[in-house]
Amino acid sequence: MRIKTLAVAGAWALASLPGLAQDAMSVPRPANVLPALQAPQTLQALSLAEVWRLAEEANPTLKTRRAEIAAAEGAQTDSRAFLYNNPVLDLNGTRRQVPQDGLPPARAQEWAAGVQQTLEIAGQRGYRRDAAEAALRALQEEILDVRTQVRVDVSQFYFRVLALQQRIELEQEALGLFERTAAAIQKRRTAGEDTKLDANVATVEAERARNQLAVARENLLDARAELASRLQLLPALLPQAIGDLGVANSPAPYGLADLLSKAEAQPRLRALGAREDSARSRLKLEHARRYPDLTVGISTGREGLSGARERLTTITFSVPLPFFNRNATGIGQANTQLTQAEISRLAAARDVQAQVQALWTKLESLRTRVSRLQDVVLPALLDNQQLSLKSQRAGQIGLLELIVVNRQALDARRDLNDALVDYHHTRLALELAAGWFAEGVTP
Repeated sequence: MRIKTLAVAGAWALASLPGLAQDAMSVPRPANVLPALQAPQTLQALSLAEVWRLAEEANPTLKTRRAEIAAAEGAQTDSRAFLYNNPVLDLNGTRRQVPQDGLPPARAQEWAAGVQQTLEIAGQRGYRRDAAEAALRALQEEILDVRTQVRVDVSQFYFRVLALQQRIELEQEALGLFERTAAAIQKRRTAGEDTKLDANVATVEAERARNQLAVARENLLDARAELASRLQLLPALLPQAIGDLGVANSPAPYGLADLLSKAEAQPRLRALGAREDSARSRLKLEHARRYPDLTVGISTGREGLSGARERLTTITFSVPLPFFNRNATGIGQANTQLTQAEISRLAAARDVQAQVQALWTKLESLRTRVSRLQDVVLPALLDNQQLSLKSQRAGQIGLLELIVVNRQALDARRDLNDALVDYHHTRLALELAAGWFAEGVTP
């Protein structure tokens, strides 16, 4: 890659200076060089697909939402029952003593058995079934949305870890380059060829590089700890990202029109739409509950003395009279829930469109910035390194000017590293907002 070429060219340019290469190679490494951070944890190499799998298995929010499936499926099963109310079985047994003049009381064994069934007469079963099915569908979409959010969240940390790993490699190259330069200039100063100012400048650059490496290691440790927390890894394990940040100037598989059209059907909006459908069906159910349920009963029994027993068959119909309770509370609550669901869906739909537009604009800006760094800035700095090497050999510039050129190349590589991280974070946020990231993800 062009980036690695720059690093090699910078080191080669500095080491190829007349009278410097041999000195730089012969000077031992200073004793105060920052040692590598010896973390007690063990690194576990993970690809992005493995990070997704571990995150989905460990995320408590996703587990909680999945646990709600059993309740929603139970409500759906009950709503599909042939009758909402269970039949009532009545069994009565009576022992009767009938007084008789001048005779012992006569005894009679009487019994009765009956069944009562309450029937809904205003279509409540259909409304209840529609509400339960919509609620289950909404929960499934919400689980899909949570899975997508979990993947995006851990992907952002994964790319941050990957960028910091590459940043440490860059800082190690920079530290080695500036340390060799400082050591070589110190020897040249001892020989009277360079000034104390030159030596001080080179020493400061080496210390700055050492500080940059320490900061990068600290940031990497924090990023790995955050990612390990989301993956619920063992305390002795820290993740090591496998992969490459890639390039941002490759064509995207979608355009703004594709994202906007797909955003209308993203899991979160589908879930809000299903919640609205469920609330609307519940409102219809509460309106239907104003109509009284009809209770039908049939019973049979034997009554009377043994010599004159009678068989009775009774059919009953009972209807509560809705004079006082008109289910105003249930209707009002259902109406409120429906209004809230409509507001939530409409607001989310408007926010999604605006968010996709803003993130797309930012992504295009980042793609342009990365492209300029890759195609314009870094090649120009490579030319500057080659030109500065020729000028130094010709005696037109000194070592300090060459240090400035090398520092510019390193700063440009740092800028590219940071820009690529911002690009991937913005891309993931855009695909999440538009529902594009949910492709291939099932509840």
